Amino acid sequence: MSDEQPTPEDVKRWSRSFGAVAGTYDRGRPTYPADAVSWLVGGEAKVVLELGAGTGKLTRELVAQGHAVYATEPDAAMLEVLEANVPGCSAKVAGAEEIPANDRSVDVVVAGQAFHWFDHEVALPEIARVLKPGGHLALAWNFFDQRIPWVRRLVEAMGEQGMTSSSHEALVTSSLFGFVEEKTFAHWQDVNRETLVDIVASRSYIASLDEAAREARLDRVRALYDDYGRGHDGMQLAYRTECFRAQVVDRQDDLSTEPDDDASHEGPIISDGTDTDMLLIDFR
Repeated sequence: MSDEQPTPEDVKRWSRSFGAVAGTYDRGRPTYPADAVSWLVGGEAKVVLELGAGTGKLTRELVAQGHAVYATEPDAAMLEVLEANVPGCSAKVAGAEEIPANDRSVDVVVAGQAFHWFDHEVALPEIARVLKPGGHLALAWNFFDQRIPWVRRLVEAMGEQGMTSSSHEALVTSSLFGFVEEKTFAHWQDVNRETLVDIVASRSYIASLDEAAREARLDRVRALYDDYGRGHDGMQLAYRTECFRAQVVDRQDDLSTEPDDDASHEGPIISDGTDTDMLLIDFR
């Protein structure tokens, strides 16, 4: 892996690269293990808002586990693939910095392979705003497991650059959220020569290269597979799925103080977010 950290200009440029490789991204990128998704959401069926949903890699497992999922993705081309992959899922083009949801309307906000792209100073208050009291933010990343020798060689061939697990630090230091729990899950992806090329081609810093530089990098990956791979039988690529979750800090000063019709009622009225006017009306 390159020791050189990306500049803010790099990050901004890379963040805009995914739409052009949406199909490649969907073919190559791994899913998320079911036990990791269960841990992220934490139990019974919930109303889940997914930010930076991409082509629906995480969305599909959230829906499969019975949650009511609302997906947002700032790139229209990526979202188009998600809608084809997860028919019927409520989805909208939107970023984490301006969430199309009402206050205290969702149980869980989740982001897979996306939180590092957010403007945290803007996004974290927005996320806290839409979470119900007791709700939480959950984050996940799939990282190559470089304890495996050939995976280390893959990373070297890619010239891997990008974010690390420190990407969750903005959550750790935020006063809007409590203690951050973390857990790591092992994950394996079946790959062949074409899949491996798609995985690499979908990396933001690869997609942002000019054509000659991109093909040169992909040729190194093809050569690596030819050395290590098993032809049509393929091989397995190992990942560590790193997961984090933290409960929103209740904002007492935001509680409604409007009186109800019952004169005997004392104290603030708190909606649980299930009444009609609190739902994600912008997703219609």
